Amino acid sequence: MRKAGSHCFASHSIAAAALSFLLLAGCSTTGDLGRPRPNIFADQIAPAVGEWSARFRGEASSWFHMTDDEEQLRARAWRIVLPAHERSHFEREVSKLAHARILPVEAQSNDVAAYHRALTSGSFASQASRYNRLAEDANGDRLLLGQFRANALRVINADRARLRALDASQQVPPEQRDPATQRVAENEGLMLWVCERARFRLKSYRFSLDNLVVEMPSREAVRAERAIMGLESELGGVCNLPLIGMFGGKGEGAPAGRGPVVYKG
Repeated sequence: MRKAGSHCFASHSIAAAALSFLLLAGCSTTGDLGRPRPNIFADQIAPAVGEWSARFRGEASSWFHMTDDEEQLRARAWRIVLPAHERSHFEREVSKLAHARILPVEAQSNDVAAYHRALTSGSFASQASRYNRLAEDANGDRLLLGQFRANALRVINADRARLRALDASQQVPPEQRDPATQRVAENEGLMLWVCERARFRLKSYRFSLDNLVVEMPSREAVRAERAIMGLESELGGVCNLPLIGMFGGKGEGAPAGRGPVVYKG
C-alpha cells in the first residue's frame, strides 16, 4: 500500500515538474508589480493546473469568486512571497509556480545567502549602492506589509461574517458550504505564507548586511540597519493577525498539521 502511494506521488511529481517547465515560458514575463503579464498560460492554464495540483495534495480549493479585498490581498502578497532580488532567477520562477499552486510552497528556497549573492553579483558604482539597495528593499517591504496587514484584517472580518452566516442560515445549500470554508482556509493560508516569507526576507537582509560590513565597511550600513529594524517591527503585526484558526494556529509561525495554501487571483 505504501509502495503504491509512493509510486503515485512520484508520478505526480514528475508530471508537475514537466508542466512546470512548460509553464515557465508563460509565467516568466512580468507586468505590473512583477506579476505575470496577461496571457493564456498565466490566466487560464496555470490556475487550472494549480487547482488540480492543490486538490491532489489535499489542500483547500474554493471555486467561489473573490471579493475585491481578496484580490487585493493576493496582489500585495506577490512581492513578499517572491525572492527579494530580481537576479534570483530560478528561485523567482519556483515561487511563481508556488503562487499558482502548481508547486507546493515547500518547494521555495530557504537559502538566506541567496539575496546577498544576487546583491553583490552585479556592477555598482560604489559599495554605497549595495547598502542603498538593501535599505530600499527593506523599506519597501515594511510599507507593503503595513498595507497587507490592513487588507488582511478586512478579509478576516469578512470571513468571520461569512462563517456566521453559514452557521445561522438554513437557506445556504450544502454545495455552498465546503467552498465557503475552503475560501477561509485559502485566505488564512495566504496570510501565514506571507508571514513565513517575510521572516525569511528579514533573515536574508540581516545576513547580507553582516557580510557587507565585513567585506566593505561603510557608514551607509547605519541606514540599512535602521531599515531592517523597521521591517522587523512591522513584521510583528503581520505575523500576529487575529486569525480564525483554520490551520490550528493564530498567526504565530507555521500552520499545524498541513502547509499553507494560496490561490492565485
